[in-house]
Amino acid sequence: MIELRDIHKYFGSVKALQGVSLKVEAGSIHGVVGENGAGKSTLMKVLTGYIARTSGSLLFSGKEVEIQTPRDGTSLGIGMLYQEPLDFLQLSVLDNFMAGAADFQRKKMKKKLLALANRFGFTLHPDSPLYWLTVGERQQLELLRLIHANIRVLILDEPTTGISGEQQDLLFGALRSLKEEGCAIILVSHKLAEIEALCDRLTILRRGKTVAEQEQPFDRNSVLTAMFGEFSDQPPPDQNSTVITAGKKKKLVSFHEVCSSTGRSGLDAVSTDLYEGEVVGLAGLDGSGQSVFLKICADLLPHTGSVERFNHQHSTSSDQGDKQAVFLPADRLSEGLIASLSIREHLLLADNTPLFMLPATGREEAQQAIETYNILGQPGTAAGDLSGGNQQRLLLSLIPAKARLILMENPTRGLDVRSGNWTWHHLREQLPEDGAIIFASPDLEEIMEQASRVIVFFDGRIILDRPVDETDLDEISRAITGQVNSECQIEK
Repeated sequence: MIELRDIHKYFGSVKALQGVSLKVEAGSIHGVVGENGAGKSTLMKVLTGYIARTSGSLLFSGKEVEIQTPRDGTSLGIGMLYQEPLDFLQLSVLDNFMAGAADFQRKKMKKKLLALANRFGFTLHPDSPLYWLTVGERQQLELLRLIHANIRVLILDEPTTGISGEQQDLLFGALRSLKEEGCAIILVSHKLAEIEALCDRLTILRRGKTVAEQEQPFDRNSVLTAMFGEFSDQPPPDQNSTVITAGKKKKLVSFHEVCSSTGRSGLDAVSTDLYEGEVVGLAGLDGSGQSVFLKICADLLPHTGSVERFNHQHSTSSDQGDKQAVFLPADRLSEGLIASLSIREHLLLADNTPLFMLPATGREEAQQAIETYNILGQPGTAAGDLSGGNQQRLLLSLIPAKARLILMENPTRGLDVRSGNWTWHHLREQLPEDGAIIFASPDLEEIMEQASRVIVFFDGRIILDRPVDETDLDEISRAITGQVNSECQIEK
């Protein structure tokens, strides 16, 4: 149905795409994989008209077409579900569903929205404000909007990043239904497990070029070799070697009867202690309280009850206090980065910004960060022009060198396997002995591999709190849905 032939895309001297070809048939799911910066997102943006190609041709149903703008793509029935949902947080669910539609009869559109949601098993309330929804629910809404617009070619860019397992199952079911109805689906992902579960054919990109294609069943080892060259996906040894023995624990953060009404579940009388040397993984369905917990740890949200950090009630607003704790949000461009500012400008803001600046101020430091964190960009590249994975690397580069408390939502969001392993190795190397890492992740395997302790949230409460080596995926999975016995919680 859709074919790209010999696509090139240059950004100045940067060759993002170099002769990439791709053909996707109707009624199929075609996977596109590659390491961060391989050109996956750029290729999809060329197909949707979000950016113009430098050269090459596009064919739709066998006929060459011109796609220079998103309107051109939409008119052909091409739609994309981006990593960051393209929606309006200030508007309601229904208003977002109606965005761009020709029909603005609210009663009629509400019925259509509810019918589509019911068809795919989604639970969406038309009158709810969008900011109440989780990232996964916002993706569901965007998918329904695209379906209502009669999209015939659906592109998904890392659609399961940051969403729960339950939401992932609903999404996969919806994609299989659309495939059976003759939709051509392109799935861009760094998660090989979901590629294997969904895709009929696979294209592998590396450094802007097509290096291999495969049909089901895929050979995972050859896929990884094509993506990275020589590669090992095994985690570094002894990564959970930190053991905190009784009597030697030093509290870093203490929560006592902390309550908050922020978010869907808020927090309900949460009490716990976090210790130096720990790597704590927070699990739970989206909106269960883990994100609120992290932001209160970072002193970013109001609450009742008491929170002590670094042996102080609440947190200090001094420079010293600010640099001891750092928070990396899941929503990179809304909460973590400024799209229009360059890499150099972000690093200047994160440090002590000089009163007077020249064009060369901070350029050398920015180039060093680019090399250290393998960011595919230049000191003057705007954050909004970076791929999702490179935005994540930029966020990591902003962590102060001596931060004692590193708080993160989905730390490897949008990163390929090798980049994810590098990230964790770097975080552990950077963390001082008297520091701790607290992170939330929808990926339970990441928690089991990286954390020394897991805390599971359910409906705003801590329902399970155990060392990782004293639990398993089955117990954590049951706790996430509220199925846990009281004896499963550990005493503090």
